[in-house]
Amino acid sequence: MPLHVKLPQPDGTFHDYRLTGTPTARPQSPPVFNRSAYAAAHVVNRPFGDTDPWNRASIDWDGTLAYRRHLYALGFKVAEAMDTAQRGMGLDWPQTQTLIARSLEQARRIDGAELACGAGTDHLAPIDARDLDDVVRAYEEQMSFVEKHGGRLILMASRALARIAKGPEDYVYVYGRLLDQAKDKVILHWLGEMFDPQLAGYWGSNRFETALETVLGIIKANMGKVEGIKISLLDNAKEFALRERLPRGVPCYTGDDFNYAELIEGDGKHYSHALLGIFDAIAPVASLALAALAQGDTTRFRKLLEPTVALSRCVFEAPTQYYKAGIVFLAWLNGHQDHFTMLGGMQSARGVTHYVEIFRLSDQARLLDDPELAVARMRAFLACCGIAE
Repeated sequence: MPLHVKLPQPDGTFHDYRLTGTPTARPQSPPVFNRSAYAAAHVVNRPFGDTDPWNRASIDWDGTLAYRRHLYALGFKVAEAMDTAQRGMGLDWPQTQTLIARSLEQARRIDGAELACGAGTDHLAPIDARDLDDVVRAYEEQMSFVEKHGGRLILMASRALARIAKGPEDYVYVYGRLLDQAKDKVILHWLGEMFDPQLAGYWGSNRFETALETVLGIIKANMGKVEGIKISLLDNAKEFALRERLPRGVPCYTGDDFNYAELIEGDGKHYSHALLGIFDAIAPVASLALAALAQGDTTRFRKLLEPTVALSRCVFEAPTQYYKAGIVFLAWLNGHQDHFTMLGGMQSARGVTHYVEIFRLSDQARLLDDPELAVARMRAFLACCGIAE
C-alpha cells in the first residue's frame, strides 16, 4: 500500500495524499557536467546552543560541513557564505568567517572539490556608511579574509552601497577599486530586490536597461578580473539580454530559481551556467539532469529537471527572501539534519500550507530520499502545529 499522509489545505479541509515519487539514486562518483554548477549551501542551526537565537545563532558545524560533502559527491561546486546561508538574515560576519575558513579547509581535503566565497559589506550597517570609501573598506575587509584563506571571491551586492550611491558612476568607482586589487578573477553578483528589498536600484538605476549598461561597462573595463556574473532577477528575458551582450569569455551564471531549466539548457546559441540556491534542495535530481545534458541527452535533462521547477517556484514565492525556510525544511525531511530550526528562528517565516506544498512537490520531483522518514517527519511537523491525523 502506498505511503500516505493527510495534508491540510488552504480552505481548512484535508486531503489524503498518497506518495508517488521514488527515491533518486546517487552516482558512484561525482559526475562530470558541461555547465559550471554552483550550489549555494545553507547552514545548519544548533538548536540547543547556549546563545540568544535572535541575535547570535549557534551553528552545527558537523552538519553544515557534511551538507557540503553531500553536494560535492553529486558533482556540484559550492557557493559558500551566500544569501542561502542567511547572510544578513541570521548569519553575522564573525560566524561567516568561521564558515568560510572551515569550508575552505574541508575542500582542500576533498579531491575535485571547488568553492567560491561570498564577500560583501554586511558587517557595515547601511545607516553607518558615510561615503563610498566606507563601503570600499568594508568590502576590502571581507575580500582580504577570503583571499588570506585561499578562497575565490564572489562579490556580493551591498546594502550599504545601494543606500548611499547617487548614480551609476558610484558603482563604477567602487567596483573599479575592488576589482583592481582582487588577487584573482571574481564572480560579480546581481541580486534583485525580490531577494532583498534593500537592493532596489542596484547599479545606480531602477531601470533595467540603464543598470545593464552600467554593469557591462564595469565588466569591459575590468576584463582581466571578472570570471563571470550571476544574475538573480527571476526574469529570463533580462538574463537573455545580459548574456547575449557579455564579452567573449565572461560566462553568465543563472540565479533565476524560476526559469533555470531553460536557461541552463540554452537556445542553441547562448546558455547559462548556474549559481543557484535551489540546487541545495534539488541536488540529487539536478546532478542526474546535468550529467544527462553533458552527454547530449536533452530529453532526459528536461524530464528530470522540469518537475523541480514547480517546487522551486513554490520555495521562492513572494516574499522571496524567505526561501531559505523551504530549503532547510527539505533538508530536514531528507534526514540531513535532525530538526527543523533555523538561524534567527526563520522557520517561522512561512506558513503551514507552504510547507505542505513543498512536501507534495518534493515527492513528485523524486526528491524524498527516504519516503517513510519524510512522512514521519511531516506528520510530526503537522502535529507540532496542532494538526493531527
